[in-house]
Amino acid sequence: MKKNGIFSRLFILIMFLFLYAPIFVLIVFSFNNSKSNAVWGGFTLDWYLQLFQNNTVLSALQTTLLVSVLATLIATVAGTAAAIGFYNMKRKVRSACLTVNNIPLTNADIITGVSMMLLFVFAGQVLAGLSSWLNAQSWAESAGLWFDFGFNLGFPTLLIAHITFDIPYVILSVMPKLRQLDPNIAEAAQDLGATNFYAFRKVVLPELMPGIINGMLIAFTMSIDDFVISYFTAGSQVSTLSMVVYSMVRRRVSPEINALSTLMFLAVLTLLIVINLRQSRQEASARRRPGVPAEPAGEVLISLEDEDLDPDAPQR
Repeated sequence: MKKNGIFSRLFILIMFLFLYAPIFVLIVFSFNNSKSNAVWGGFTLDWYLQLFQNNTVLSALQTTLLVSVLATLIATVAGTAAAIGFYNMKRKVRSACLTVNNIPLTNADIITGVSMMLLFVFAGQVLAGLSSWLNAQSWAESAGLWFDFGFNLGFPTLLIAHITFDIPYVILSVMPKLRQLDPNIAEAAQDLGATNFYAFRKVVLPELMPGIINGMLIAFTMSIDDFVISYFTAGSQVSTLSMVVYSMVRRRVSPEINALSTLMFLAVLTLLIVINLRQSRQEASARRRPGVPAEPAGEVLISLEDEDLDPDAPQR
C-alpha cells in the first residue's frame, strides 16, 4: 500500500509538471529584462508598463471586457429563463432539449466558429439584397426612403456569437438547482396570498441564485478566454485580447506576449478559484442542511406587503 501511495503521488507530481511547468516558465520570462526567451537578463516590470501604453492592446482589452460583460449578462438572463422552461417540460421533451443544449459544449470550436461566420455572411447578403429590392421600388423612391439592412462581421456578430456559446453553460448550471427545488414552496407562497411574480422573486429566485451566479462566472470565463469563435466572427475591424496575442505570436514571441498571456492566465485563474470556492461552500452548506431544522414556509412569507398579495387568493 505504501509503494502504491508513492507511485500515485509521483504520477500526480509528473502530471502537474507537464501541465503547469510551461505556464511557470511563461510567467518567469514575462519579468525578464532581456528580449530573449532562453537567457535570463534580470528582473523588470517594463514589459507590463509597455502593455498599458500599447493602444492596440488597450483597444482589444476594452473590446474583450465589453463583449464578455454584455454576453454574460444577456446569456445569464436567457439561460436562466431557458432552464426554467426546460424544467417545466415533460421528461422526454426536456431530455431532448437538454441533449440539443449539450451539443455546442461537445462540438469543436472551429466548427462552431466557421458555421456562425457562414450564417452571419449569408444573413448579411440576404438583408443587403432585401435592401436593394426595397430601394428599387417606386413607392420608396417617391417617398425618399432609403433602406440599408446589410451588415458585415464586426462587434454585433462577435457579441451574438459569445451570447450563443455562453447560454448552454448557464443552463447546465441552473438545472441542478431547479431539480433540488421543492415544488411546494412556490405553491405555499401563493396559498398565503403572494402573486406569481412575488413568489418567484422572493422564494424561487433565491434558491436558484447560487446556480445562476456559477453559470454567470463560467460564462464570463469562457467568453474572456475565447479565441477560435471570436477569430471567425469578429471581422477585420474588431480584435479581442486572444486575437491580439495570436497576431503578435505570428511575428515572434516577445516578452510583451509573455506579460499579456500572464495577465490573461491570472484573470482566468482568479475566476476559476472564485467558482470553486463558491461550489465548495455550497456543498458544505448542503451537507449541513439536513441537521438544521427547516424553516416553515409560512415564516418566510410573514412580511408580505399589501401590494404583493393576490386579491383572488383564498384567505386563511
